[in-house]
Amino acid sequence: MNSRSLLTSSVSRRLLRPVADLIDRRIDRRLRTVAADREALRETAEAVKRQQLTLDLLLGPSGRGLSRIVSPGPLNRLHAEVAELAGDRDAAVRNVATAYRLLVALESLGTGRIAGGTMNICGKLGTIPLLDPPNDEILEIGTLYGMFSAGLIRMMERDGRSPSVTIVDPFAGVQLQPGTPRRSDPSGTPVDEHAVRTNLALAGPAGTAARIQRGFSEDPGTRAAVSDRRYGVIVVDGDHSAEGVAKDLEWAEEIAAPGGIVVLDDFGDPKWPGIEEALDKHLAGTTRFTYLGKASLSAFLRAS
Repeated sequence: MNSRSLLTSSVSRRLLRPVADLIDRRIDRRLRTVAADREALRETAEAVKRQQLTLDLLLGPSGRGLSRIVSPGPLNRLHAEVAELAGDRDAAVRNVATAYRLLVALESLGTGRIAGGTMNICGKLGTIPLLDPPNDEILEIGTLYGMFSAGLIRMMERDGRSPSVTIVDPFAGVQLQPGTPRRSDPSGTPVDEHAVRTNLALAGPAGTAARIQRGFSEDPGTRAAVSDRRYGVIVVDGDHSAEGVAKDLEWAEEIAAPGGIVVLDDFGDPKWPGIEEALDKHLAGTTRFTYLGKASLSAFLRAS
C-alpha cells in the first residue's frame, strides 16, 4: 500500500482523527484568543480616546488658544533654566510643578486666560519667588486678564511673603500690540477691568486689594499715579515694540527697589524681535540692571 492509500484509508482516518481533533481544538482556542486580544485592544483604544477627550477638554487649546499639555523635553529644559537662575534644582522642580497646577486651576476657575505659553508662564511664576525680591511690592505692566498677577500672589504667599500688587493696563477691550490686528481674544472674554478684578479675587485678600491703574505705561499721568513706591518685582509685558520696551525699561530704572527683580516677557521670541533689541541696547548703556539669565522666553534682571 502506498503512502497516499495509507493516509486515506478508513483505518488511518480513525487513528488520526484524535490528532486532527486536537489540532482543531488548539487552532480554535488560538483563534478565540486572537479575537479576545483584538477586542481587548479595541476596548483599550476606546478608553484612551475617552481619556484623551477629557484631557483635551481640561488642557487643550479650546478657549485659550494654546494647549497646556506638557512634553518632557520643554519641561526638562525649563527645570534646568530655573535651576540655573535660582541655584537650586530641587526648588526649581518644585516651583515649576506648583506653578503648573496653579495655571490650570486659575484658567479653570477664572475669566479669560493667562497670556503666553505654558513653559513661559510656569517659568515666570516659578522663578520670581526663588530670586528673593527685596520687598513684596509687585508692578505688572500689561496684564490682559489679571490671572498672572493672581498666580504670582499665590506663589509669593507660598514662600511666606505678603505681596502687594499694582497693575498698569489700558483695558482696551482686546489685547493691543503695535503692528498686529485688533481681534477678539480666543477665550471670548472682553479685556476689561471687571474681568481682572474677578480673577484677582481668586487670590484672596491680596488679590482683592490689588491696585489697578488704567492707562498706557508711557503716559506721564499713569506713571505719576503708581511711582509712589519702589518695587521689588516689575513684570514688563506691555508694548512689545523696541521703542515701547525701551521706555518701560527706562521707567523701571527709576522705580525698581535696590535688589529688585525685573522680568522682561517674550524675550528671544522671534515674533517680537524688538524686545531683545531694546534690552541689548539698554544694557549697553548706563544702567542699574544686571542680566541674570532667561527661562523660557523671559529675561530676568536685578537692580543694583
